[in-house]
Amino acid sequence: MSDGVPVKGTETDFMPPNKPANPDPARTLSLLWRHTLSPSRTRGPRPSLTVDRVVEAAVTIADEQGLDAVTVRSVAQALGASPMSVYTYVPGGKTELLELMIDVVYLGEGRPAWGELGWRDRVTAVANQNRALYAKHPWLIHASTSRPPLGPGVITKYEYELSAFDGLGLSDVEVDAALTFVLGFVQANARSAADAAVLPEATAMTDAAWWEAQAELLGRVVDPQTFPRATRIGEAAGAAQGGAYQADAAYRFGMDRVLDGLGRLVERTKKAR
Repeated sequence: MSDGVPVKGTETDFMPPNKPANPDPARTLSLLWRHTLSPSRTRGPRPSLTVDRVVEAAVTIADEQGLDAVTVRSVAQALGASPMSVYTYVPGGKTELLELMIDVVYLGEGRPAWGELGWRDRVTAVANQNRALYAKHPWLIHASTSRPPLGPGVITKYEYELSAFDGLGLSDVEVDAALTFVLGFVQANARSAADAAVLPEATAMTDAAWWEAQAELLGRVVDPQTFPRATRIGEAAGAAQGGAYQADAAYRFGMDRVLDGLGRLVERTKKAR
């Protein structure tokens, strides 16, 4: 199948734009690996669209407007095409399109060689790379799935990130679990950071202004004698990080704890050997 060749022979070739698509896993996999599989020869004029153009348009919409804005209709509008023509290239609709979007974003990321970095620096680099990816494409925070798109982007990313744990003596299952642990922490931090980032605009109030507005009433109802820890520690944390939550501070603290926990596993494995 060629990237520029429409996918034929499915019910979704003629699916109305408002009808939910039903992705076929085998077909989606062939779309993901479209540049690796041998292209089929077709006759007729060269198609005006390609799968790549459809996916790129969808990624652009998601980056600028969020994942909810990505629909077959909005992608078609961005391309100056009809929704039916988009379904021709991505028969599975938005579900299939999302898998292609995730994979192409992962495939486009640079991944430098580890060189002489120790394992803690390698794992930190993996975490930082994923955090930067969420910042660049915030919609990825909500697009992750327990059934990842098994395309070249996902496989390349997985292979590279697994290599950060080379030489530690961990079993294959432990390496996979360790990577899942790291990525889960980064995703949770990115989600919290994204939620915090929209609050000032959503409430038309900065964090500092919000706390100032609460101060007088809180001072009357929160008795330091009754709530000594909440008062003392809350004030100390707020002063240190400029509010109740600071994404960078939470990330640094959490990443240190993630590394400390993995360090215990590595040391235990070395002793067992």
